[in-house]
Amino acid sequence: MKRINEYKKLFGVEKDVELKTLKKSYRDLVKEWHPDKFQAGDPLREEAEIQSRKIIDGYHFLVSIAPETISANLEDYTHTITNSGIADFSHKGLLLEIVFQDGSTYEYFGVTKQVYIKMINSDKLNRFAKRNIYDNYTYRKSKRNLETA
Repeated sequence: MKRINEYKKLFGVEKDVELKTLKKSYRDLVKEWHPDKFQAGDPLREEAEIQSRKIIDGYHFLVSIAPETISANLEDYTHTITNSGIADFSHKGLLLEIVFQDGSTYEYFGVTKQVYIKMINSDKLNRFAKRNIYDNYTYRKSKRNLETA
């Protein structure tokens, strides 16, 4: 959640991420912080390189959790959570990463340690996740898949 809030603040996004607004904000920030805008040896050039990487990463991240992206991929997501069991999962901070048997990986944001412990202790892992994880947390499809996990 910290990462989401940090990127929303960077792009000036309040609640839901609208792709049109995000794209305009992204373009404005890239123009402002593009490293080629600064001369070699300028101390701001190094900062601009860091900022531009952060802007690009933030843009791709926010696009991946935008409502338009979620609804465009809803059919695939629904098919995965309905027809594939959980192959593996990990939890770090407030991020739960679930690798499904079909090879896709999804990240769920804001999952507390208490919820994760309940998930681990559940005798029916898939049922617990369907009832308590899938529809309750912001998620995105990870670029990782079963082979690289």
